[in-house]
Amino acid sequence: MTTEPLPRTTAAGIPPAKRVLIYRLGSLGDTLVALPALHLVARAFPNAERRMLTNFPVNVKAPPAAAILEDTGLVHGFIRYAVGTRSVIELAKLWWTIRRWQPDVLVYLGSSRGVASAQRDARFFRLCGIRHVVGVPLSEDMQQNRWQEDAQALEPEAERLVRNIASLGDARLDDPASWDLHLTDEEKACADAALGSLCEMPLIAVSVGTKVQSKDWGRDNWRALLARLAVLYPRYGLALSGAPEESEASEFAGDGWRQSGGGPVVNLCGRLTPRESAAAFRHARIFIGHDSGPMHLAAAVQTPCVAIFAARNKPRVWFPYGSMHRVLYHKTECWGCGLETCVVERKRCLTSITVEEVATEVRAILG
Repeated sequence: MTTEPLPRTTAAGIPPAKRVLIYRLGSLGDTLVALPALHLVARAFPNAERRMLTNFPVNVKAPPAAAILEDTGLVHGFIRYAVGTRSVIELAKLWWTIRRWQPDVLVYLGSSRGVASAQRDARFFRLCGIRHVVGVPLSEDMQQNRWQEDAQALEPEAERLVRNIASLGDARLDDPASWDLHLTDEEKACADAALGSLCEMPLIAVSVGTKVQSKDWGRDNWRALLARLAVLYPRYGLALSGAPEESEASEFAGDGWRQSGGGPVVNLCGRLTPRESAAAFRHARIFIGHDSGPMHLAAAVQTPCVAIFAARNKPRVWFPYGSMHRVLYHKTECWGCGLETCVVERKRCLTSITVEEVATEVRAILG
């Protein structure tokens, strides 16, 4: 009499899966901070088809996550989720889509929305027929970013995500490979062509834009900062990056650099995809910008960042990951407000950051 060998399992005790559903909503930045978790999922389920349940903007065929994850091999497809929907019809369609695909495992990388919300999500995914669920934050500890005594600050969001799925293995947060975007040769060539001669000289990358009023440091501050840096680093080139609608504000700031005798300037706003922008940032000695997607792109390709943060979020949670970065964050009495538009306090936490403060942090990196 012979016995069949037991099936191999993951570190979480889950049998080999054919299909894995990953739940992650949000913007470009939300996707980027989840990179180590996504790399861990790919290592835990190397032979599975992995699809992401994520939000699609209105009237857009691809989700924000696709702009980051295409060509990485971390995710093979996307399933549409309407954020905040209470429509029975929409939920039934989503249930049928997932049920028909028949995922073996759910890896939950959702944001903190409370234990009750997580419990509802868990019930829904069970009704979809998913037998193995990893990472659903069913306790306050899983919901919250832990206080870290050694850093005297909250843990970064990237750490909270991988802590919740630690049963799958070690996420290797400090390994640059865990943040690898797997940029293609074509994307690198496109970025190099856009930069032109700036590829051959020391480079400062800057993104002055933001879609949130409460995060905007102000165009006059950016112009004054670049004028100051042009004097300090006259042999450097300047690459301005952002969305098409941020081109004019970038040009305004760049004029401060030009008028103070800075080196050549290229305005990349709207000319590159997010992944091509990351390929351009890999040439830079430093990236300077707001709390934004471009900041997280630069950090992912291991470019040191000087990041200008409003105090709308708790400190450190959304800072660029790693010890090589410098962050300016003024903790005013109203910190943690979460406001997208600040009128009463007039963005005091942000506008109190001076040009000289930022220049000092730049000098700390560039010398």
